[in-house]
Amino acid sequence: MTSEPARALIFDMDGTIVDNMRFHDDAWERWHQSQNLAFDRASFFSRTAGKANTEILSGYFPGASLAELEAFGLDKEELYRDTYRPHVVAHAGLIELMARAEAANVPMAVASAAPPANIDLVLDTLGLRSRFATIVSPSQGFRGKPHPDMFLAAAERMGVQPEACLVFEDAPLGVEAAKRAGMRSVAILTMLGAEAFAHFDNVIASAPDFTALDGVPALRFV
Repeated sequence: MTSEPARALIFDMDGTIVDNMRFHDDAWERWHQSQNLAFDRASFFSRTAGKANTEILSGYFPGASLAELEAFGLDKEELYRDTYRPHVVAHAGLIELMARAEAANVPMAVASAAPPANIDLVLDTLGLRSRFATIVSPSQGFRGKPHPDMFLAAAERMGVQPEACLVFEDAPLGVEAAKRAGMRSVAILTMLGAEAFAHFDNVIASAPDFTALDGVPALRFV
């Protein structure tokens, strides 16, 4: 993977722009309990983070209609938003990195499996929406991660070749999606340790947040 400076940045949202995945896990656990379903908290994140809710839920209800799956997903997301709303804060170092990218005219995008209401909660609470060139999600017809669809769409909308993009992700499925898109990735270690990403040859760095990335060559915009 090249060490050339990135010409565009693509951010996952949950667990990356904000450190909120434990709130999601709490909501998923409560939803599983309401459905009398077993919930393995230790493995759920790695198996599902980056997938659309309908993709996750179809494994539990293979005969359910899309509308039924969407209704189940709405129930879970309401639980999540109710508990997370008072805690929305940008992940450490994010705002400073975004300012550096803007100063160098490097466009930025969000590619998130989150439903629109969750994206609204985070981006509008933080006042970040206008700073992104585009926002891509499964609600626009794209498959969730590990499919590369959202990342490729973000690159196309920004007018940047995939190999010139740098993706920030907190989940193996997201890093896999970046790899399939031909993009370099930085692993943000909000839920997993660096060892969870060691087998990915497109990961050029890993860090607990954005404050520890000053030495990454791909982020030397000027």
